[in-house]
Amino acid sequence: MSQPVHTLKALRDIAFDLGVGQHPDLAAMARELGSIVHRDGQSLNKGLAHLRNRQRGFERWLLAERSKPALSMLVMAWPANHATPVHDHDGLWGLEMALHGALEVQTWSRDPSSDSLHLQSQDWLGPGDATWFDTDNAYAHRCRNLSRHDTALTLHVYGGDLAKYFAYEQVGQADQWLARPQRTAIAGRLSA
Repeated sequence: MSQPVHTLKALRDIAFDLGVGQHPDLAAMARELGSIVHRDGQSLNKGLAHLRNRQRGFERWLLAERSKPALSMLVMAWPANHATPVHDHDGLWGLEMALHGALEVQTWSRDPSSDSLHLQSQDWLGPGDATWFDTDNAYAHRCRNLSRHDTALTLHVYGGDLAKYFAYEQVGQADQWLARPQRTAIAGRLSA
């Protein structure tokens, strides 16, 4: 387990070093994190296999956090074909990277005057690939594990504690959405 712990520490150190300021260089963070995932992906997958084998549904595992400047890192386990609703990130910046498996990420934009949502883009992430977003109250996205059989693992770095957010449900006409407040749950803590 020493190598995976070393890799998790390296990922944490990169996020802590580059995750400073209100608008950190998320492209640089993605590049640095991705190089570690590509280099040490096999041992990282072996060390995190227990998360893929738990079969307990979607789970969020805290990897690291700090208060100043605010930053949290999580590893998320995505059961086969699991999808989130369209949701925001409470105005935080964030970076999301596939560690194992593949994730589809749909980016949505919320009109603050009408609260309608509009699909902007769609990305597919494989191990070491990342997507990121800056501090923006209009940003929302929907994520889905592309596998019908395997649990995917992703790394998430946020500019604070994502304890609450809104999930959006389409109602009535195509441009009408209902915002439902959500609270996050942490399944446990990983060592890094």
